[in-house]
Amino acid sequence: MHDSILPGIKQFDLTGKSAVITGGSRSLGYAMAAGLASAGADIMLVNRNIEDGKVAADQLERDFGVNAIAFAADITSQVETEAMAQMAVNTFGKIDVLINSAGINIRGPIDEISHEDFNKVMQVNVNGTWLSSRAVTPFMKKRKSGRIINLASTLGLVGLANRTPYTASKGAIVQMTRALALELAPFNIMVNAICPGPFLTDMNIPIADSEEAKTIVLGATALGRWGQLKEIQGAAIFLASDASSYMVGSMLTVDGGWTAR
Repeated sequence: MHDSILPGIKQFDLTGKSAVITGGSRSLGYAMAAGLASAGADIMLVNRNIEDGKVAADQLERDFGVNAIAFAADITSQVETEAMAQMAVNTFGKIDVLINSAGINIRGPIDEISHEDFNKVMQVNVNGTWLSSRAVTPFMKKRKSGRIINLASTLGLVGLANRTPYTASKGAIVQMTRALALELAPFNIMVNAICPGPFLTDMNIPIADSEEAKTIVLGATALGRWGQLKEIQGAAIFLASDASSYMVGSMLTVDGGWTAR
């Protein structure tokens, strides 16, 4: 009886699983890919630059001995996201996990950024997540199994000045996650989101030394520092694995205590 109810650490084993990670060749995407690979998962890295993807995939294979491939796709294209999903199935035979990590951020006061800027952020962050999720859903439904992990943000839960495109997009991801979780739960497909706080990603390095960033990071987070890329891995492994089998529609904050205030 104890063996059946206390699998413990074995729940986190991803051996034999396959994961598709958009925006997977750098920053948080690559950190999460490495985390899943370290637990045994085979990996498809999806981004627009195939050369970056190949370099990252080769590194995963060397470091973890898993099967890792790169695939070039624009996630705002229905045709290309469907090709992405089909390639993953052709390569691995199935898609166990999708991590929607690709995203962009355009900052500025509302009267100084353009409508085009706003639409661009929404197109990548919201439409891209929706299209990628849509593309993998039929394959997961057929197997009655799957995990979709969306990258929302602390800024999908709280506000911040001069971030209207990004906060709007991440708020949309929060609600998309909840709605899709309810839709797909009957098929044993678990949809959840990670809400990262201020991680020192490529997106944030340009503002890391600004007074605004110092105020936000030191003042808003309980830990008073930027998150390191490796600190996202635990959440990703958890949500991708059997350890999170009773989690549906959750927003898992990894934010240094920002939303605790």
